[in-house]
Amino acid sequence: MQLEVPEACNEVTIRSKKISLISSVRAAVQIRRRYRILKTKCRPLDSARKEDADQTKAPGISSQNSEVIEDERYVRGTAQYFTFDETLDKTHLKYKRRKKHRKSKILFPAKTRKFFPAKEKSHAKTCLFLLCAIVFLQIFNAIENLDDNLQKYDLDGLEKTIRREVYGQVFAMETTIEVLRNYLSTHIHNRPLLLSFNGPTGVGKSHVGRLLAKHFRSAMESENVLQYYVSHQCPEVKDTSECQEEVSGMISELVAKAELEEKIAIFIFDDVESMPVSFLDMLDGYFLRTQNSEFNNAIYILISSIDQDEVTKFVLQNTSREAVNHNKVLPELADNLRASLIEYHPLWKHAEIVPFTLLEKAHVVNCFIDEMEEEGFYPDPNRIERLASQLKYYSVGDRKYSVNGCKPVVTTVNLL
Repeated sequence: MQLEVPEACNEVTIRSKKISLISSVRAAVQIRRRYRILKTKCRPLDSARKEDADQTKAPGISSQNSEVIEDERYVRGTAQYFTFDETLDKTHLKYKRRKKHRKSKILFPAKTRKFFPAKEKSHAKTCLFLLCAIVFLQIFNAIENLDDNLQKYDLDGLEKTIRREVYGQVFAMETTIEVLRNYLSTHIHNRPLLLSFNGPTGVGKSHVGRLLAKHFRSAMESENVLQYYVSHQCPEVKDTSECQEEVSGMISELVAKAELEEKIAIFIFDDVESMPVSFLDMLDGYFLRTQNSEFNNAIYILISSIDQDEVTKFVLQNTSREAVNHNKVLPELADNLRASLIEYHPLWKHAEIVPFTLLEKAHVVNCFIDEMEEEGFYPDPNRIERLASQLKYYSVGDRKYSVNGCKPVVTTVNLL
């Protein structure tokens, strides 16, 4: 027996089935949509855009749904990737806040007192500071030692004396003081120092040699200075071998004595143009010794008039240049003298050439004043001018250079 269902009930059941079917379809669409959104976040931007474009073009999707998908596409793209799209709407951008990095906290046990960990001391810094202090002290001691060595010889006093008593030889005196200062600043040297005073007679070479000998004897307070006149102490050629043995013995004795006192021996040889070749060979041997030899701590000064004509010619030809630039002309003269002196003997290969130039008439007048005051005469200017005019001069333009320098001054004053 079948029961008959009313038509109203059938319509209700049909409507309920349709509603449940629509809700399930909507739920499925929403799930699918969320799934695709999550899936596209993990893909590259290009593939995500491709899918979104396909999805917007697919049939069956309304314009509202396509706008939602397009908005989601902009949000996804701007959150992970940077693009140069001009159509990008800034209202859809969402900025993520940066997480603040909190400072790490030090966790202490509950049952202990809270102390920060002790900083470990760096031993490297201590060693570095100690090394810097040692280097500074060494440099300071080295500078003090240089000053102590120079104080032994009182080169400042020597410079003042030479400037006061020597006329017309500014370049020669400056060169001599500079070379002596550089050499005497230390006690240990690789080779001896050789100075060569060259120039015409009467220009002050022997006078400077006497001043040097007198000063160093007084400054060092010892007899470490040998002043040897070849033409007076070894006049005969037959006595050359005996003179060589005598001089060699004195050099060895003075060098050994100066080495004990930590000083430098000084040997001044005048009238070297009269010295035999064998004597020059003997002196040349002291410059060929090894570096550890005690003979390296010595100063040799050779005074001669060798190539005096070369000096006279050079000065007379370069009078205008000498007046304009004195310090550039005279080094050229020293180079010219070196070449000719090396031809004379190889000893001058080791020498520092110091040229002495001609003296002008004003310098000769000063020599007369000093000599007359020393002899007790009143230095009358008119009388001195008359005496100076009696000497011979080279005339070049407005300048007058004495032929014999100040050498005739002593003889002239003695005749008064």
